[in-house]
Amino acid sequence: MRIWGRIIKNNHLVKDMVAEVDDYNMSRTKKVYQALEDICYAFDLAKPIWLPVNQQDFIQYSRTRFTQDSFVEQIEFDYLDFRVIEEDY
Repeated sequence: MRIWGRIIKNNHLVKDMVAEVDDYNMSRTKKVYQALEDICYAFDLAKPIWLPVNQQDFIQYSRTRFTQDSFVEQIEFDYLDFRVIEEDY
């Protein structure tokens, strides 16, 4: 599974990375959480909270945006875009 994480500020890409989780023993949900953890570690961010809107967007579209509402601490960007770009089957 490959997931693309992007930090967006004022409609400009600030940082991006692709997290790859290749452990076939993990469920899809665990792979998503692992990818989010890897991206947040690389960007030096606290992990965001999955709000109901994030869960619904991710279930429906395989992508979501984490805004200030999802973070406990203050963020210096508009949102973290988090989307699946390749799935394992």
